[in-house]
Amino acid sequence: MAPKRSNARESTPSTTATSQISTPAATSTPSVPVKSTPKSSSGNLSPQEVALSIWQNYLDTTPQRTKLIDVFMTFLVVVGALQFVYCVIAGNYPFNAFLSGFSATVGQFVLTASLRIQTNTENKAEFTSVSPERAFADYVFGSLILHFFCVNFIN
Repeated sequence: MAPKRSNARESTPSTTATSQISTPAATSTPSVPVKSTPKSSSGNLSPQEVALSIWQNYLDTTPQRTKLIDVFMTFLVVVGALQFVYCVIAGNYPFNAFLSGFSATVGQFVLTASLRIQTNTENKAEFTSVSPERAFADYVFGSLILHFFCVNFIN
Protein backbone atom coordinates (compact mmCIF):
# COMPACT_ATOMS: atom_id res chain seq x y z
CA MET A 1 0.00 0.00 0.00
CA ALA A 2 1.27 3.48 -0.87
CA PRO A 3 2.16 5.86 1.96
CA LYS A 4 -0.22 8.72 2.67
CA ARG A 5 0.80 12.00 1.13
CA SER A 6 -0.33 14.16 4.04
CA ASN A 7 2.56 12.90 6.18
CA ALA A 8 5.02 13.77 3.45
CA ARG A 9 3.65 17.31 3.20
CA GLU A 10 4.09 18.07 6.88
CA SER A 11 7.79 17.33 6.90
CA THR A 12 8.78 19.46 3.90
CA PRO A 13 11.31 22.20 4.66
CA SER A 14 9.26 24.95 2.99
CA THR A 15 6.36 24.66 5.43
CA THR A 16 8.59 24.60 8.49
CA ALA A 17 10.48 27.65 7.21
CA THR A 18 7.31 29.64 6.73
CA SER A 19 5.98 28.63 10.12
CA GLN A 20 9.23 29.72 11.80
CA ILE A 21 9.20 33.04 9.98
CA SER A 22 5.59 33.85 10.74
CA THR A 23 5.75 32.91 14.44
CA PRO A 24 7.84 35.85 15.74
CA ALA A 25 5.70 38.38 13.84
CA ALA A 26 2.51 36.95 15.27
CA THR A 27 3.73 37.08 18.89
CA SER A 28 5.28 40.56 18.83
CA THR A 29 3.22 43.46 20.14
CA PRO A 30 3.61 47.01 18.92
CA SER A 31 5.12 49.41 21.42
CA VAL A 32 3.36 52.43 19.86
CA PRO A 33 -0.41 52.67 20.27
CA VAL A 34 -2.19 52.09 17.00
CA LYS A 35 -4.55 54.82 15.82
CA SER A 36 -7.88 53.77 14.44
CA THR A 37 -7.82 54.60 10.76
CA PRO A 38 -10.97 55.44 8.83
CA LYS A 39 -12.32 52.63 6.74
CA SER A 40 -11.11 52.73 3.18
CA SER A 41 -13.27 52.27 0.14
CA SER A 42 -11.44 49.07 -0.72
CA GLY A 43 -12.94 46.92 2.01
CA ASN A 44 -14.43 46.48 5.46
CA LEU A 45 -17.52 48.55 4.63
CA SER A 46 -20.99 47.31 5.39
CA PRO A 47 -23.56 47.40 2.59
CA GLN A 48 -25.39 50.19 4.40
CA GLU A 49 -22.27 52.35 4.51
CA VAL A 50 -21.62 51.70 0.82
CA ALA A 51 -25.19 52.64 -0.10
CA LEU A 52 -25.02 55.75 2.07
CA SER A 53 -21.74 56.88 0.51
CA ILE A 54 -23.11 56.30 -3.01
CA TRP A 55 -26.24 58.29 -2.15
CA GLN A 56 -24.18 61.13 -0.64
CA ASN A 57 -21.90 61.20 -3.70
CA TYR A 58 -25.00 61.30 -5.94
CA LEU A 59 -26.44 64.23 -3.99
CA ASP A 60 -23.14 66.14 -4.01
CA THR A 61 -22.05 65.68 -7.63
CA THR A 62 -25.22 65.30 -9.72
CA PRO A 63 -26.65 68.45 -11.35
CA GLN A 64 -30.20 69.48 -10.46
CA ARG A 65 -31.44 68.87 -14.02
CA THR A 66 -30.25 65.26 -13.93
CA LYS A 67 -31.85 64.74 -10.52
CA LEU A 68 -35.16 65.97 -11.93
CA ILE A 69 -34.89 63.49 -14.80
CA ASP A 70 -34.11 60.71 -12.30
CA VAL A 71 -37.19 61.58 -10.23
CA PHE A 72 -39.35 61.39 -13.35
CA MET A 73 -37.83 58.02 -14.28
CA THR A 74 -38.59 56.74 -10.77
CA PHE A 75 -42.17 57.97 -11.17
CA LEU A 76 -42.46 56.06 -14.46
CA VAL A 77 -41.21 52.86 -12.83
CA VAL A 78 -43.75 53.21 -10.00
CA VAL A 79 -46.61 53.89 -12.44
CA GLY A 80 -45.65 50.90 -14.60
CA ALA A 81 -45.46 48.63 -11.54
CA LEU A 82 -48.85 49.85 -10.32
CA GLN A 83 -50.39 49.20 -13.73
CA PHE A 84 -48.97 45.70 -13.78
CA VAL A 85 -50.16 44.93 -10.24
CA TYR A 86 -53.63 46.26 -11.07
CA CYS A 87 -53.75 44.05 -14.16
CA VAL A 88 -52.80 40.99 -12.11
CA ILE A 89 -55.26 41.71 -9.28
CA ALA A 90 -58.28 43.19 -11.07
CA GLY A 91 -57.96 41.39 -14.38
CA ASN A 92 -57.15 42.58 -17.85
CA TYR A 93 -60.57 42.98 -19.44
CA PRO A 94 -59.70 46.01 -21.56
CA PHE A 95 -56.39 44.41 -22.51
CA ASN A 96 -55.68 47.04 -25.16
CA ALA A 97 -55.90 49.75 -22.50
CA PHE A 98 -53.44 47.89 -20.26
CA LEU A 99 -51.01 47.29 -23.13
CA SER A 100 -51.27 50.88 -24.26
CA GLY A 101 -50.72 52.34 -20.78
CA PHE A 102 -47.92 49.98 -19.89
CA SER A 103 -46.13 50.47 -23.20
CA ALA A 104 -46.50 54.23 -22.79
CA THR A 105 -44.72 54.11 -19.42
CA VAL A 106 -41.99 51.80 -20.69
CA GLY A 107 -41.51 53.83 -23.86
CA GLN A 108 -41.42 57.10 -21.92
CA PHE A 109 -38.85 55.58 -19.56
CA VAL A 110 -36.64 54.62 -22.51
CA LEU A 111 -36.95 58.08 -24.06
CA THR A 112 -36.17 59.72 -20.71
CA ALA A 113 -33.13 57.48 -20.21
CA SER A 114 -31.91 58.55 -23.63
CA LEU A 115 -32.41 62.20 -22.69
CA ARG A 116 -30.51 61.67 -19.44
CA ILE A 117 -27.58 60.06 -21.25
CA GLN A 118 -27.41 62.81 -23.87
CA THR A 119 -27.62 65.71 -21.39
CA ASN A 120 -25.28 64.30 -18.75
CA THR A 121 -22.13 66.40 -18.43
CA GLU A 122 -19.93 63.32 -18.03
CA ASN A 123 -21.00 62.08 -21.48
CA LYS A 124 -20.24 65.35 -23.26
CA ALA A 125 -17.31 63.82 -25.18
CA GLU A 126 -19.55 61.15 -26.73
CA PHE A 127 -22.30 63.56 -27.82
CA THR A 128 -20.32 66.47 -29.21
CA SER A 129 -22.76 67.28 -32.02
CA VAL A 130 -25.90 67.09 -29.81
CA SER A 131 -26.73 70.14 -27.72
CA PRO A 132 -28.99 69.78 -24.66
CA GLU A 133 -31.67 71.79 -26.49
CA ARG A 134 -31.59 69.45 -29.48
CA ALA A 135 -31.71 66.41 -27.17
CA PHE A 136 -34.80 67.85 -25.46
CA ALA A 137 -36.44 68.62 -28.82
CA ASP A 138 -35.83 65.02 -29.93
CA TYR A 139 -37.28 63.85 -26.60
CA VAL A 140 -40.46 65.90 -27.05
CA PHE A 141 -40.86 64.74 -30.66
CA GLY A 142 -40.37 61.08 -29.69
CA SER A 143 -42.82 61.45 -26.79
CA LEU A 144 -45.48 62.90 -29.10
CA ILE A 145 -45.09 60.02 -31.55
CA LEU A 146 -45.14 57.46 -28.72
CA HIS A 147 -48.33 58.84 -27.20
CA PHE A 148 -49.98 59.17 -30.60
CA PHE A 149 -49.50 55.45 -31.19
CA CYS A 150 -50.59 54.56 -27.65
CA VAL A 151 -53.83 56.56 -27.94
CA ASN A 152 -54.57 54.99 -31.32
CA PHE A 153 -53.88 51.51 -29.92
CA ILE A 154 -56.56 51.95 -27.24
CA ASN A 155 -59.06 52.33 -30.09
